[in-house]
Amino acid sequence: MNLSQIKRQRMLDFLETLRKEHTDDDSIRAFTEIENHIRDKKYGLVWEEHEEVVDVKLRTHIPVFAEDTEKKITASENGKYNFILEGDNLQSLYLLQKTHKRLIDVIYIDPPYNTGNEDFFYNDNMVGTEDTFRHSKWLSFMKRRLEIAYDLLSSRGVIFMSIDDNEMAPLKMLCDEIFNAKNFVAQLVWEKKKKGSFLSNQITNIKEYVLVYCKDKDDFAGLIGEINTETETYPCINASNRRSICKVSKGIKSNYREKNYVVPAGTVISDSTMNIKYITDLVIENGVVTQDFEVEGNWRYKSDAMYEYSINQELYITNALYIRRIVSTPRYKTMKDLLSRVGNDENNAYDTPINVNNLFDSGWGSNEDADNELIDFFGTERIFSYPKPVKLIKKLICSTRMDDAIVLDFFAGSGTTSQAVLELNAEDGGKREFIICTNNEVTDKKKLSYFEEKGIIDAPPRKGTKKEPEWKEKWTAFKTSDDYHTAIATDEYQALGICHSVTYPRIKTVITGIRTDGTKYSEGISANLKYYKCDWTPRKPEDYLLSNALCLHIKEMIELQNSIEVDNVKNVLILNKKDFRKYVLNDEAYTQIENIWVNQNIIFNSEEMERLNALDFKYIPREFFGQELREAAE
Repeated sequence: MNLSQIKRQRMLDFLETLRKEHTDDDSIRAFTEIENHIRDKKYGLVWEEHEEVVDVKLRTHIPVFAEDTEKKITASENGKYNFILEGDNLQSLYLLQKTHKRLIDVIYIDPPYNTGNEDFFYNDNMVGTEDTFRHSKWLSFMKRRLEIAYDLLSSRGVIFMSIDDNEMAPLKMLCDEIFNAKNFVAQLVWEKKKKGSFLSNQITNIKEYVLVYCKDKDDFAGLIGEINTETETYPCINASNRRSICKVSKGIKSNYREKNYVVPAGTVISDSTMNIKYITDLVIENGVVTQDFEVEGNWRYKSDAMYEYSINQELYITNALYIRRIVSTPRYKTMKDLLSRVGNDENNAYDTPINVNNLFDSGWGSNEDADNELIDFFGTERIFSYPKPVKLIKKLICSTRMDDAIVLDFFAGSGTTSQAVLELNAEDGGKREFIICTNNEVTDKKKLSYFEEKGIIDAPPRKGTKKEPEWKEKWTAFKTSDDYHTAIATDEYQALGICHSVTYPRIKTVITGIRTDGTKYSEGISANLKYYKCDWTPRKPEDYLLSNALCLHIKEMIELQNSIEVDNVKNVLILNKKDFRKYVLNDEAYTQIENIWVNQNIIFNSEEMERLNALDFKYIPREFFGQELREAAE
């Protein structure tokens, strides 16, 4: 018997009695609120909901993107564009819902861990350990973003979330609700460092987690390990007849662990599904089969099937010297294979597996690797706190087998994910694209130094001294002043922010191969980048039409959705009849058009429509700003 359910029903019955006795509006509203609380969920995460600045702004304003054209990089003439979205990531995610719903294949995020150590800011205020709503603020913050992330994921999509012990358990429960527990894939353990500080007498924490969920288990292909084209097995059997005897051609690499090995003729290998006998010697020298050999026996496959598999080159040698089938070239190692390796020595890549399937050792990169990567870019230690190593993100992305994935990171930080995507494409010829979202937050340390140098604020006194409360009061008051808000809007101050000083310069260096100081970093990578800033436009403008204001930001939405540049040569945007005459009625411009988008409010005659139809035109999607225009009665 469910006693809680009986008690809850008794309270609801009594509430219904009160409703009959009190019918005024205030009482009805109060009863409804009480009922909602009584009926609220009784198992799972329950926390105080909190409102963000972006939510308040949304009541009166519409989010838009505006391109910073000075930061555009074009290093691939016909390549797709990648994107940096600068601003509050919730604002960026609202806009991505309009352009990329069900289109994102891979999401990686490294959200604030809510350690209480100046790593989590909520509505521009640092959330410390003394904040009694610390965990509920974090859950509210994450819930809004993950709900949108779920909408953005394609049916084959997967999300990777880095986290540590502070919020691991709540995040798992939250994701079970949003993504559905059946779509949980794994809780991976990442060894972020080999050992802790010798100064600490506490248990050393050398691990973090990567929580993995897919959008739909039915369409999800699963995760695999890396592809090793040097030592991995390749198809190597040609059958000369339909008997259950197969001949292995020489010169094909085997994945057998020993470099030199001989299996004598007469050797029998059997298991529950097959029993085979080597008719001739199998000779492996330096990991290569050096002469033809034959085997026969009771195969797991019928002879007809074996013949078909062999002529399709779908067979390979296993470590146990069985001949087995694969369906692709080269064979992919499974995630279990990869994660159970011992050590990092490539020569021992096939050591005896250990029974650990979700432990990522230091071969997946470490905190130290990540720090060194940034030092290589900027030559300065600790330019960014706790970045993730490129190797970790590359291997996670590779594990999806989607070399054409659209990859999103909405906690982009120093830009590790973008570097991982660019390098992977350069290495394997993939066509992945990235979209990263980050604010341009200035650390408190940089902020204080800036205003100290300007002579606006004194250096903070030592903690615990009598002067500290007075200084804090002055600092807090200054941050609410007009002078402060004017100062932080300047280009000089904005140059100190994470996106301007780290994220963008890092990506630019990877693409161009030239560091910010002019020195050579690499040969560069053929790729393109656009840089958008989040902005707002009023929902109910007084002096102009909302449709005219939103038309100014349609270009960015089309570019983002299609990973292109609307150059009004190959890719053309028609907002009015003037644009139509300029590009469509102009024969010289008309012949160069490859893609064209047209405002749905323009009325065309039959001849004009015929000219547009010949270009296979597309209307500007109503989902961009259609709802906002309807609300404004336009």
